[in-house]
Amino acid sequence: MSKIFVKELKDHLNKEIISNFLVTEKILREGAKDFYIRLKLADSSGSIAANVWNNAKAVAEKFKEGDVIQVKGFIITYKTQLQITVNNIKKVPQEEYDLNDFLETTSKDISKLSDKLFDYINSIKNQYLKELLLNIFEDKEFFTKFGQAPAAKGWHHNYIGGLLEHTISVTGLCDYASHNYKVDRDLLLTGAILHDIGKVFEYQIVPNIDFTPVGRLVGHIPLGDNFVADKSKEINNFPTDLLMKLRHLILSHHGEYEMASARLPQTLEATILHQADNFDAQTIGVQQLKDAVTDDDAKWTEFDRLNSRYYYVK
Repeated sequence: MSKIFVKELKDHLNKEIISNFLVTEKILREGAKDFYIRLKLADSSGSIAANVWNNAKAVAEKFKEGDVIQVKGFIITYKTQLQITVNNIKKVPQEEYDLNDFLETTSKDISKLSDKLFDYINSIKNQYLKELLLNIFEDKEFFTKFGQAPAAKGWHHNYIGGLLEHTISVTGLCDYASHNYKVDRDLLLTGAILHDIGKVFEYQIVPNIDFTPVGRLVGHIPLGDNFVADKSKEINNFPTDLLMKLRHLILSHHGEYEMASARLPQTLEATILHQADNFDAQTIGVQQLKDAVTDDDAKWTEFDRLNSRYYYVK
């Protein structure tokens, strides 16, 4: 049996398929008549929603999130979005698959993104900020984790390499701003590079992207703040005022308390970083929704629960 990838399922509309997928989300729900299972299935090419309508409670006992399962079902459209109506599920033993075949990865060239990151670091003139950045990213073990980390679980850049991709985009926006507004470029770019550093500790990528215990209980903003504060202690006489301003960038980059920001932006650099971060996150989030539309006749994306709207695609 040859593998049918998520991106190929549109060619199997109204047909039965049998293929293996990673379970990234599994929810047992009570419907009007009986229980059903809502699934999100994925492979390296993307993800798709699926539903189990029959014998849901019994089927739910057979597998869990993070398992690779063999799915037999029909490809249908619901509100112009492809879905799988699942008729049979079989858990695939670990020795029979390579997990890398089921993990979505950035489409960007990781080596080029890495080179760009170090170009930005080498452009920093402030000796303390530059040393801080080099101490962090020249650690090969840490940089490997940073390069693999996602930027989110479900909204934007939620794939391997997503954090590095997002960081380069945000830093590029901040670099542009530094040439057009009266800001401390070294501080702003350092904050951009480090703003989501806590996500290295917030997410796991194996067997599927999910929160770590410390990520769920503490969160990437305090994790990143503590990490940077600790790393600054390795540098002799790191200026207290400079560290305060840098920590403020990390603590305030979500912009609003309602969005889990630890502080509101209270410097020009913090204001720009928040806008750059939100700009890239929202743009890629919407783009991912548009890219997920596989029906050529569809006019709208799937519903964006975060922003409570659909997006027009025609």
